[in-house]
Order: sequence, then structure tokens, then C-alpha cells
Amino acid sequence: MEKQKGKRRLQKEKTREHIMETALRVYAEQGFSVPVGMIAREAGLAHGSVFLHFPTTEDLLYSTLERFFKRLAEKTHALSGLNGELRTLLRGFLSIIEEHEAFYKHLIMEMHTLPPGTKHMLIALRSINAHHFGTAVKREIRRGRIKKLPPRLMFNTWMGMVYYYLQNGEWFAPGQSVIKRCKNDLVNSYIKLIRKDNLEVKMKKLPARNPL
Repeated sequence: MEKQKGKRRLQKEKTREHIMETALRVYAEQGFSVPVGMIAREAGLAHGSVFLHFPTTEDLLYSTLERFFKRLAEKTHALSGLNGELRTLLRGFLSIIEEHEAFYKHLIMEMHTLPPGTKHMLIALRSINAHHFGTAVKREIRRGRIKKLPPRLMFNTWMGMVYYYLQNGEWFAPGQSVIKRCKNDLVNSYIKLIRKDNLEVKMKKLPARNPL
């Protein structure tokens, strides 16, 4: 009896995972306003079967987004372990977004339509990203490579650039992945924006002169 219960529990969990994976793909393709019936058909399940695992449409959306955010958080944590240059972190961050670009684009464009709980998850993810970004920025400032600006301002500027490219992808890369095509431009332009220019570095290295 216990063995049968274990098998049923395992099958139930497997079906739940399958529904969320399907929902992740459908949301990426169609956005977050798709009906549950479409997700059920794509998953090869009856409409009512989805509600056995997710009582409401909002519950399915929340669970799928929570799963997505956990994946991004784990990958972001892995990036922080590299302890490398800011440029390496930025490229790694863009690679994560590129892997889920369609989903991420719908997320930032439809955020105002999502339930409050999902917005809190996005804020939590941004906080994780901001923490790792800030650590890398402080390290680069100590090395004298970039301007001494507030890390929060630098992070928000970076995210603003990324969001702008995602939201207007058809301008920069019609029919293509905007992150894949513009990754180098994004990183290089941002680094150039915050990097200390050569004149500033040289002036700091010059010995002080007596004005008299």
C-alpha cells in the first residue's frame, strides 16, 4: 500500500512538473494572458486535470514564475563564484537572459498585469543581481578601473539598458535574438560609460607640483 502511494505521489509530482514546464514554454511564446485550456492542450492533458494540481490560474502562474526565478537565482549565484571582472559578470548575466529571452521579455513588458506576489519575486531576483553586481563594482573601483559612482545607480543604468533592448528588440535585431546579436555592444558600451578614461588615470599618477 505504501509503495503504491509512493508511486502515485511520484507520478503526481511528475505531472505537476510537466505542466509547469509546458506553461513556461507557452508563456514565452504567447505571454501571460493565455487561458489554462491552451496550456492543458499543449501538455496533452484534459482541461480539468490542470486544476487538480493548480486550483486557480493565478496559482499556476505563480508556481511557474517561482520555478523560473529560482533557476535564474541559482545561475546568478554561480556567476558570483567566478570572482572575475565586471565584464565577465555582465556577459554571464546576458547569457542567462538569452537562454530565456522570450520569457524574460514578456515578464518585463507585462509585469504591471501580474499578481502582486509575482512582482515581489522579481524584486527579490533584482536584489540578488544587485548584490552580486555591487560586489563586482566595488572590486573594480578598488582596482581603479571604473568611476566611483553609487553601485545602485550603476546597476539601475545597466538594467535600464538591458530592458530597453529587450523591449525594442525589433529595432536592433529584427527576427533575431537581440541579446545574442547585441551582447558585445551592450557590455562594451556600458563598460566604456563607467570606465575611468585614460586622462583621468594619468593625472592621478602624476606627482603633485608646487604651484609656486
